[in-house]
Amino acid sequence: MSHAADAHVVPVILAGGVGSRLWPVSRTYFPKQFQKLLGEQSFLQATLQRAAKVAPAAPILVCNEEHRFLVAEQCRQIGQSWEQLILEPEGRNSAPAIALAAWQAVRRDPDAILLVLPSDHLIGDEDAFGQAVSLAAQGAANGGLVTFGVTPSRAETGYGYIKVADPAAGLQCVQSFVEKPDADTAAQYLASGNYLWNSGMFVLGAQAYLDELGVHSPSMAETTQAAMAEAERDLDFLRPGAAFLQSPADSIDYAVMEKTDRAQVVPVDFGWNDIGSWAAIWDESERDQQGNHLEGDVVSVDTTNSYVRAGSRLVGTIGVDNLVVVETTDAVLVANRDDVQDVKAIVQKLADSERSEHLFHSEVFRPWGSYEGIAEGDRYQVKCIKVSPGAALSLQMHHHRSEHWIVVRGTARVTREDEVFTLGENESTYIPRGAKHRLENPGKLDLELIEVQVGPYLGEDDIERFDDVYGR
Repeated sequence: MSHAADAHVVPVILAGGVGSRLWPVSRTYFPKQFQKLLGEQSFLQATLQRAAKVAPAAPILVCNEEHRFLVAEQCRQIGQSWEQLILEPEGRNSAPAIALAAWQAVRRDPDAILLVLPSDHLIGDEDAFGQAVSLAAQGAANGGLVTFGVTPSRAETGYGYIKVADPAAGLQCVQSFVEKPDADTAAQYLASGNYLWNSGMFVLGAQAYLDELGVHSPSMAETTQAAMAEAERDLDFLRPGAAFLQSPADSIDYAVMEKTDRAQVVPVDFGWNDIGSWAAIWDESERDQQGNHLEGDVVSVDTTNSYVRAGSRLVGTIGVDNLVVVETTDAVLVANRDDVQDVKAIVQKLADSERSEHLFHSEVFRPWGSYEGIAEGDRYQVKCIKVSPGAALSLQMHHHRSEHWIVVRGTARVTREDEVFTLGENESTYIPRGAKHRLENPGKLDLELIEVQVGPYLGEDDIERFDDVYGR
């Protein structure tokens, strides 16, 4: 794979977003970029490794507060270090996020070129991707703000388009950016041969981007600069200041690319997919002779052209065609494959009803591991708790509940008031209400235990922390 032409190319990975159209697997607090929906790696991990092959500099990652430990853990799993992990105080779309990364990059190197990649895209031909990045870096080194325009394979209405003079000519100036079209207009674009899909990936000089932002959206340039000037370090993260909240919320396309005279495009055909729906997952998945992708414990009879994913139990299908069926521990989606773009309407209904199934999985992830509800009733709750190797929960106390812990795998180090002791597999202990306690995993393997909570109130907010390595 060819490397970008300039050694100053810095990957910028945009790891925000909630991926609502891939509900119920994608949830607000564990969205699609962190999920392993196509293979053994998450989309974020695949994006990081793809970027490292063409631009070896340590990446800058931009994500939101809720996902910071997910990002850090997924980087750790693949041995990926970073130059900076910037936490947006609030999602403000792509233009301000890229500005934060650009201010960080020019501080280190005024000539830095940014390779800006969303964390949830798929690219099939990574050699062709590397060649395209090299070509785009040449344009960026000469002052261009370069995007990748994907050769369209169908009359798609879900993407914006880029008009070019010659889609076979390589790096060239953009003639115009076009909004998402209706079906008839999309068909005309496809037939003309002069339109490319807008991929949302960019190669641009950090200073050149900031200069153009200053011209076309000066308030965004000023507020993001002020936010980075006020930024504070927190553990492995960088928190921009409150000025960021005053920034306009806008995409890079609206804020800069559609207005600048520096916009350039590299036409590409490298198997790009933004994985925006379950239909896209079906497109990219291996299928059997009946056109089905069946994953998990699935039994199908007379089923064709369908995507069926069983997460936690047996799913059976009979006499259906063109369906998407996705099962998780607390929700099941059944949809016509042609209508899965509308899954976000279900997510909106859940939000309007003040339910939580669009926010959390039944397994909730924390910096130290995860917990999952198994059973609950009046005055009791049972959870499975998993603690990562070397991790520790906060030193804490509960005012309304006691806890019983039973170790089923690994080794636990328990602090209970003035005692510190170790529990092995099939050993247990009791934490009285009001007792200060801490749970740690001193081993090299995951610790798994069953926790039984008993008391009149079992809410997650019944916790008083005295010492927490994660700064909560």
